Amino acid sequence: MSPGRSLAVLAVTTWAIALGPAAAQPRNPEAGQAVFAAKQCARCHQPRGEQSAGPALEEIRHPQGEMELAGRLWNHLPAMFTAMAGTGARWPEISATEMGALMAYLGADGARDPEPDLFKGQVALLKKGCLKCHSLRREGGPVRPDLAERRADYESAAAWAATMWTHTPRMAEMAARQGIAYPRFAGDEMVNLIGLLRSASATPRGPAPRR
Repeated sequence: MSPGRSLAVLAVTTWAIALGPAAAQPRNPEAGQAVFAAKQCARCHQPRGEQSAGPALEEIRHPQGEMELAGRLWNHLPAMFTAMAGTGARWPEISATEMGALMAYLGADGARDPEPDLFKGQVALLKKGCLKCHSLRREGGPVRPDLAERRADYESAAAWAATMWTHTPRMAEMAARQGIAYPRFAGDEMVNLIGLLRSASATPRGPAPRR
């Protein structure tokens, strides 16, 4: 095995071990159903056949990976925010615990996500244009914090999705103002990207360059 491949395997192993406790939290679909009701998600997501402003409940509630669902949420949040703003409704706050329960109710299970592929994560980082705004190890755009800094929201899909819920609408608005295409995620792209960022945040960095 080449040194580069060995480092990649080590990084994935480190990521998996660090993520283990968060990923092992018990799934609680019943609590998630209560969150779904409390946040008034049913206002837009009714069962198929009933009038619904957003995708039918069956389209968003089915067996899927947690990071896979996080990617779908990323894609959907800007349109959801715009639709809610048009009605004057307040954007609901969701904690990581609530998001974990909601994801369980929607059928998400971390065991369905593949192991992160760090090379594909690098491809996603560049392909999605993340470094046009953000920096990774001090390379890239001016938006802080640096993506390689240690962040609690990398620790679980629920924590990441809750952070996205809070910040993605604003990010989409910023991208639109700057003429940057808002990235979309499919399949295992999100799990690979977060695997890369989690690995980068766990790897010691050298001193900052002198100016």
